[in-house]
Amino acid sequence: MPEKLNNKDLLSNQVMTKHIIGKLLQGRYQIVQSLGAGVFGQTYIAVDVDFPQNPKCVIKQIKVSSSEPGYLEMLRLMFLTETETLKLLGSHQQIPEFIACFEENSQFYLVQELIEGHALTAELPIAQQWGCLWNEREVVQFLIDVLSILEFVHSQGVIHCDIKPENLIRRNSDGKLVLIDFGSIQSIDFGIGAELPIYRIPVTSLGYIPPEQFIGQTQPNSDIYALGMIAIQALTGLEPLQLKVDPHTNEIFWRSQNTPVNDYLAAVLSQMIRYDSQNRFQSATEVLRVLKQITWDQPPEILQEDSEFFLEEVAIEDNDFQNPTSDTSSPLLTGMKVGLAANSLLMGFGVYSLVNTAPAYSETDTLYQATKEYQAGDLQEAIALAKSIPSHSNVYPEAQATIEEWQEQWQVAAQQYQIAQIAFHESRWSDVLDAVSQIPNISYWQSKTDKLVQQAYVNIEAQTQDLLAKAYESAEIRDFSTALQYLREIPKESRAGALVQEKLAEYNRKRQIRAAYFLQNAYKKASIGDFDRAVKFLRNIPQDALVYAQAQVKLNEYTQKQHVQADNQKIAYTKRTNSFVSKNSDTKIEYLQQVNYLQEVNIR
Repeated sequence: MPEKLNNKDLLSNQVMTKHIIGKLLQGRYQIVQSLGAGVFGQTYIAVDVDFPQNPKCVIKQIKVSSSEPGYLEMLRLMFLTETETLKLLGSHQQIPEFIACFEENSQFYLVQELIEGHALTAELPIAQQWGCLWNEREVVQFLIDVLSILEFVHSQGVIHCDIKPENLIRRNSDGKLVLIDFGSIQSIDFGIGAELPIYRIPVTSLGYIPPEQFIGQTQPNSDIYALGMIAIQALTGLEPLQLKVDPHTNEIFWRSQNTPVNDYLAAVLSQMIRYDSQNRFQSATEVLRVLKQITWDQPPEILQEDSEFFLEEVAIEDNDFQNPTSDTSSPLLTGMKVGLAANSLLMGFGVYSLVNTAPAYSETDTLYQATKEYQAGDLQEAIALAKSIPSHSNVYPEAQATIEEWQEQWQVAAQQYQIAQIAFHESRWSDVLDAVSQIPNISYWQSKTDKLVQQAYVNIEAQTQDLLAKAYESAEIRDFSTALQYLREIPKESRAGALVQEKLAEYNRKRQIRAAYFLQNAYKKASIGDFDRAVKFLRNIPQDALVYAQAQVKLNEYTQKQHVQADNQKIAYTKRTNSFVSKNSDTKIEYLQQVNYLQEVNIR
């Protein structure tokens, strides 16, 4: 885990990095780029010169803070222990492969596979202003993908300890997520260690680290907490530190009326991020089992056994989640009403059946068939089937609630689909995606919008490339203000989010530098009396430049001096002309013409 470095450390790291770039380690690995520094040392990209194509790899140089023999021996033992763990972990397809380890000049180095791709950061919405909020299906798939990795990691007796978007890389070759940076790993049996000082934690990790990790009581479900926070960020667009915390219970308030998530998934996420680790899911396997019920398409009677397991595990002992055996359904059960999705219906209905007396299978099957008709697009048939359930059935209340919910959702879906179509025909691609994202999870409407969404993304990417090209052209001629304007026009749904953020920062920095350059040149020209050139430099400074206010003061000053200088030049010219006219009266007419001409110029 990277640490917050002081000025001395930063200077030391800069000197070290400069010294090692280009160096050949073990006569084989040539360092070509620095990736950053952390508590455990430096990380670099290197090329393997032993192979014809010089493949790239990652080199980690372990930090050595003492040359004492005892310290080096202890570090060597820890180094060898960690490398054995990394070898084992690297056998997983979604964890970087361990390549080699070696010691050279009392320095320890790890060599691992370089994952070509982009960090998950580039896919997550930022402050509800950049990027699209994820839908439930995307979040569930993401959780299942990463939990499968954690299930393997934890099975090897290891806790990652730094799950965050920067450490999840979307691999270019197959689009799969890869978990990187095991520099902070701990053994599950490590026991209680020293407290984790806040100053040693990078900003990018804050918010994802659970409370127990700060006091050295890290558990396997500490990784589950961090993963849950990423999922919530994907759903809400809010980073962990932006979420509100209950001052009495320390629980996180993350769900609002605008959060597009049903109660079942919300309950899963809430249990992943419980403040007390004892109240969380205890293993990745446990979360996987619950999540996979959302995606299974099975008849209700098959799901009841798994539903009972979920109820036993997900029951949370506070006022927000009541005992599932009570007469009044908890918010968890209430939220699992039919209509949000066919699969959510099955799970919700299975739980409802357990809480109450089990209904006849025919009535359960009727509601199941009604849901299938609803998802397929036949609303009237779905309602008719649901209404056929007799009032004495235990399923009847659920069926009535479902009918009302279906009607509301269908109306919303039809309205948003129409809005999406209008936006599509008007080439407003971001509005297309925004409208589609508000359509409830109904298979019929999703299939109707698939082509709209696909074409909108294609056009957004084409628009992005065009705007990027224009931004690059403007930057080439140092017109950074125009370049920034083009970048800001790029839709927030573009997949080039990380690149755009990088270029926004770069061009803004260069624009500030250029503005300062213009100001300095204005000073120089004014110092030699060239106020015309000084004013031209100052007028090139954009309004949002840091030196703009200072430039305006100088612009007023130099403009006044420019006018005084022009008046003095005119007076001098007039005196010279009068002297000439007095000597030669024949040129008086020509003189008057010249005076009139000067007056006209001044008026212009």
